[in-house]
Amino acid sequence: MNSGSPLTRPQLRSVGVITAVALGLYLGVRLLPTGSNLNHMDFRVTGKDAIEFCDPASPQFIPVIAAKSPVQLSLTSETPPTRGKPVKFTLTMRTANGKPIGPADLLVAHTRKLHLLVADPTLNDYQHLHPEPGKRDGEWVFEMTPDRAGIYRVFADFTPAATQRGLYASADFSVPGDVARVTRSTNSEWQAAGFNFTLDVPSYFRAKTPTDLTFRIESPGTQKRPVPLEPVMGAFAHLVAFDEDRSGFAHLHPVEADLSKPPANPLRPELHFKITIPQPGRYVIWAQVNLGGHEVFAPFWVDVLP
Repeated sequence: MNSGSPLTRPQLRSVGVITAVALGLYLGVRLLPTGSNLNHMDFRVTGKDAIEFCDPASPQFIPVIAAKSPVQLSLTSETPPTRGKPVKFTLTMRTANGKPIGPADLLVAHTRKLHLLVADPTLNDYQHLHPEPGKRDGEWVFEMTPDRAGIYRVFADFTPAATQRGLYASADFSVPGDVARVTRSTNSEWQAAGFNFTLDVPSYFRAKTPTDLTFRIESPGTQKRPVPLEPVMGAFAHLVAFDEDRSGFAHLHPVEADLSKPPANPLRPELHFKITIPQPGRYVIWAQVNLGGHEVFAPFWVDVLP
């Protein structure tokens, strides 16, 4: 038979059977449990404003608060949260149908199974935390010291084993006291731990437009000393962006992903990031790095144009 000849009926039936079998196997694998009783359907939400699984290769701002997440979070603490004092929390994670989400249900992403991005109302106290499994399935425990008063927002960043795609949820807790009024002016430079941090943002930083960011570190003065930059959570730096309303966040990782190839200039290491912001407004971008074994955070306030 020539390659351009139409298929016969028996051949068409064979193709149909093979296709049906392949589709059945694919659907069957998607429904198999992955280390527990959870499968892909446990993390599926339909309808308007349902949160979508996210591709880490295409970083975008995730509107967690407005979206419907298939994961429910609840927070309890051993003692009432108080400004300036450490407090132990228990975070409970369950699917929308009530199934607990434990360690076996999550994949390791950036060296951890669960990341918590915690911010106060002024966005001047940002903490990146990693809970440990609790006594009961679905419970995760962590400790933190709130630096300010007000309603703190906790964003959970994780990857279900059943979907292998990033997913998010949120919960709040309150710290008594008056919320400080903070003037939020834009800045491209920050000083901390004896080093200068710079975030270059293009003047055309506009909503819904993919944008390149450049992050640099160097010592002050003319006599430069090497920056003791070390990996943190599987990258040489992390950036996390919040809007003023804390409606969501973007968790960014540098384009330079190969840890065996550190930035070329140790006196002024430079890293590049990509981001897409959906709505105009003022945002804070927190940088997190490891300098000689000590984690350092630097905030940058930026304006995203319409």
